[in-house]
Amino acid sequence: MRTSRSTRPVGWPPRRHESIRRARLLQIMAGRHVAHYHARMTEPRAPVAFRTARAADVPAIVALVESAYRGESGLRGWTTESHLLDGQRTDAADVEALIARPDSCVLLAFRDGALVASCHVERQAAAGYFGMFAVDPAEQGHGLGKQVLAQAERIAREQWHCSAMRMTVIVQREELIAWYGRRGYRRTGERQPFPYGNERFGIPRRADLCFEVLVKEFTEVLA
Repeated sequence: MRTSRSTRPVGWPPRRHESIRRARLLQIMAGRHVAHYHARMTEPRAPVAFRTARAADVPAIVALVESAYRGESGLRGWTTESHLLDGQRTDAADVEALIARPDSCVLLAFRDGALVASCHVERQAAAGYFGMFAVDPAEQGHGLGKQVLAQAERIAREQWHCSAMRMTVIVQREELIAWYGRRGYRRTGERQPFPYGNERFGIPRRADLCFEVLVKEFTEVLA
C-alpha cells in the first residue's frame, strides 16, 4: 500500500525558540506603535486663535462643516452624522444668513492660520443658542472642542449677558449628548421634530429622528 508523503516543509512545526522570538518581536512592534500614538497625542500643539466670521469665510466654513458631518472624511472623527443622514449639513446661503443676523455670530478657531473649528452662537431671549458645531476630524481628540464651547459660552455670558446656553441634539447621538453632559449640559426631555421633507437639513436614513433640548445654566459649576 502506497503511503503519501507529507507536504509540510522541512523543519515543521517551527522550533519553540523561533515562536518565542516572533512573539517578542510582535510585542516590540506593538509597543512602538502605542508609543508613537501617545507621542502624537501629547505633542505640543500651536495655540488656537478665535475670531468671528466674515462673508469671505463662508466657503471655508461650509467645507469644514461638511467634512465633519458628512461623507468619508466625517467617518475619521466621532462627530459624524453619516449613519443618520445623507445629503448636505449646511450651505452657503444658510451660513451667510447666520453671519448677517442680529445677535448672531459664527465663531471660528484657527491653528497655524488654518480653520480647524467653528460654531454658531445666537442670543435667543435670555439664553444663548449653540449650534452647527464642527471640528476638523484631524483635530478631534485634542481638547479643541472644549475650547470652542467655552469661548461660545463666554460670548453668550459676557457679551450678551445670557443666563444659560441651549442647544438641540439628535436624540440618537447618545455619545455626543454624554460629551455635553460632562461639560455641564443637562437633558431637559423637551423634544423637537426633525424637519422631514426639507433636504436643506439633510436626507434622513431612518424614520424616528428628533431633537432633544439641552441646557446649561451659567450658575452651574463645570463638570
